[in-house]
Order: sequence, then C-alpha cells, then structure tokens
Amino acid sequence: MSREVQDISGYRYADAGAGHAHGYLSAPVLRLLRGLPGQPSRIFELGCGNGSFAHGLSREGFEVIGVDPSAEGIAQARQEYPHLRLAQGSAYDDLAGDYGRFPVVLSLEVVEHVYFPRRYAATVFELLEPGGVAIISTPYHGYMKNLALAVSGRMDAHFTALWDHGHIKFWSRRTLRALLEEAGFEQVSFVRVGRSPPLAKSMIAVATKPSSDTSA
Repeated sequence: MSREVQDISGYRYADAGAGHAHGYLSAPVLRLLRGLPGQPSRIFELGCGNGSFAHGLSREGFEVIGVDPSAEGIAQARQEYPHLRLAQGSAYDDLAGDYGRFPVVLSLEVVEHVYFPRRYAATVFELLEPGGVAIISTPYHGYMKNLALAVSGRMDAHFTALWDHGHIKFWSRRTLRALLEEAGFEQVSFVRVGRSPPLAKSMIAVATKPSSDTSA
C-alpha cells in the first residue's frame, strides 16, 4: 500500500449507515444511472466510504466494486455488507490495473477531499471503458450561496479548518469542468441537488470518456 494511502486512511465513520448527503444524492444519482444508454449495471465506486451507498445500489440491481482509503470505513463495510466487493485503496493507486475497466465510475463527495485532484481525475478516466461515464458529486459553491453563507455568518463553520481529513478543495462548476476536460473527458454537464439551484447543497458532474480512447 502506498504511503499516500496510509496518510489519508484516518477518515472516521460512526457506523455503516447512510450519510446525511445520501438523502439528497440517492434519487438523482439513481435517475442518472437509469438514464444512461444501455443502462449499464457494473459500477466502480471510487471513495465508497462505509459501503452504505454501494449497498443501496446493489439492492437496485447494480454490481458495485469500490475502494476507499478509510481503514475504519472499509472495516465497517466488510462487517455490515460482506456481499460487496469493497477494499481499502485510493485514487493514487493503479486501480484500473487492479480491477479493470467499467462502464460507470461513481465518486460521491470525494473530490473535495483529495490532495492531488489531477491524479484523481486521471484515475477516474483510466477506470472507464471507452464511452464510459463518470458521475462525480461535490458540495456546490457559487456566488449566491457563498454570499448567503457570508451574510448569515456561517462562512467560517462551512469552510472550517478544524475537520481532520475534511474538505481541502472547494469546487465550482467552472473549476470542476476544467479539471475533467483537462483529464480528457467530454460532454461535461451538471445537476445541482439539495435546495434550490442557487443555494444547492451539492452538484453532480456527468462526464463521458471518448469512445475512441487509444489507451484501451
């Protein structure tokens, strides 16, 4: 296991239950998955946490394989969801070499935690089959939401520096689109979820790997 994975393995989970973000992410993500051409059933979840989202998808008929750097999260996932193929690992590993390629890569509320976003995006790209689709969510940040946070006095709590292994990158649609397009993705689009769009809790990026990928 790489030194980088060891350094980020301490993210804590209270239990194997669904996180608060699942309440506003589950339905939109499922709609996106059901709406993909061919309705692919195999998914790689990059940043599967405690396995609760993968478990929910498995109950919907999807085959989910996933990794997460959190030693605690994976331990809870294996205990609570032994039927799932989840393991400790991160975007800094050769995941495509270890697991192969998939029609869909799902990564929810992860990119804001990564130290090397370009390596993360490259790993997502490599994990996908040509023509495959990445579905990536992250907390939404835009002018109106940031203004509302400032006016309400919640800016310091929202951007707290006191959360171990917490958010270290704060993405807008513009910057996340730039990251994905730099990695080689096409047709990048966004769905904002939770609250009204200007004050959305998160945004979901949907990006396609070109079908003519020469590295296949």
